[in-house]
Amino acid sequence: MDEHKAAHSGGHPAGAGHEESDITIRPILWAAAGLAVIVALIFVLMRWTYVADLAHDAAQSPPANPLANTYGRQVPPEPRLQTQPVRDLNDLRAAEETVLNSYGWVDRKAGVVRIPIARAMELLIKRGLPAEAEGHQ
Repeated sequence: MDEHKAAHSGGHPAGAGHEESDITIRPILWAAAGLAVIVALIFVLMRWTYVADLAHDAAQSPPANPLANTYGRQVPPEPRLQTQPVRDLNDLRAAEETVLNSYGWVDRKAGVVRIPIARAMELLIKRGLPAEAEGHQ
């Protein structure tokens, strides 16, 4: 009865033990070694295939033009992509600021000039819009 109580209460009866060796390590080591050999073989085969493919491509491609190195770097045809868009935008803004803040000819033959935007606003405030003057008369 004591053995029965011990078994149901979670305790071990006298003389009962546990497995001394739950797992054997030798098959795991053999499997790991086999896996390493397989990975190494796959690497060697892939490398061999890659080198053979490069050699095949080199043999099949036409020889390079001997004059290709003498041409140097050529500019591609228009339209070209922007290689430095930030600099291009800053240059555009600087050019626009110059136009907005300077005097210059728009059409010299017709006598049309460009004045700075600040001066144009001052004149507009002082003189008013031409349409206002025509509409009130």
